[in-house]
Amino acid sequence: MAAPVLFKVGPVPVTNSMCVGLFVVAMLILFAQLATSNIQRVPAGLQNFWEWIIESLSGVLESILGRDLMKHTFSFFATIFIFILANNLLALIPGVGTIGWGGVDSHGHETLVPFLRGANADVTVTLSMAIAFFILWIYWAFKFNGVGGFVHHIFGSKAKLPGVLGLGVALVFFFVGMIEVVSILVRPISLTFRLYGNIYGGEAMITTLKHMFGLWASLVLVPVYLFELLVAFVQSLVFCLLTAVFTALMCKHEEGHGESSHH
Repeated sequence: MAAPVLFKVGPVPVTNSMCVGLFVVAMLILFAQLATSNIQRVPAGLQNFWEWIIESLSGVLESILGRDLMKHTFSFFATIFIFILANNLLALIPGVGTIGWGGVDSHGHETLVPFLRGANADVTVTLSMAIAFFILWIYWAFKFNGVGGFVHHIFGSKAKLPGVLGLGVALVFFFVGMIEVVSILVRPISLTFRLYGNIYGGEAMITTLKHMFGLWASLVLVPVYLFELLVAFVQSLVFCLLTAVFTALMCKHEEGHGESSHH
């Protein structure tokens, strides 16, 4: 079901999932400002927590991307991980997705239209993040490989064989490259629905159990919420690491290629 529109700002409709997403963005900006407003040599409090997150992510991403590529792409991958995780956690707060007004679905059945809904349970949000990554992936691919290197990476023969044998191998790699192009084009779709499906599925399961068990729902949902906390973290990490791996496969070079070689 499409996210319901709560109000409009001029011609722009604002949905319940957009409200949650914008609230998360505002809170993350505020949190970052508070954590970095008075930088200390020996970190404590919010600064210590913020630095722990950044250092942990940089260590994981450097192992995948390498130091040089990580320096160019870290801001995106760290932002996307933190944004997805914050949205997933906020969606588990009681009332989000469960308090709203009565409505009717496409089949004529009564349904709940929540005032607030987890942003990642809206496919347009996950699709937007996947498209943003795809655009950046294309930019990084050309930046680190050049046009010729980009084409050769996909279609070029990896075997240096002479004569007819070399031509035959080149044709094989060309057809493999066509399959790779299809795989690349499908990535935004797979990223979109992997995250959306897991978060929406959890939301639907919680709503269903709440209606099934009534007064006992709070007890039944305790293990479900614990499981969903794990899902919230895992799905954030999966989206971040998959996009990082896709980037590394295309852009990663041996350390020692100077930064100047990419400009």
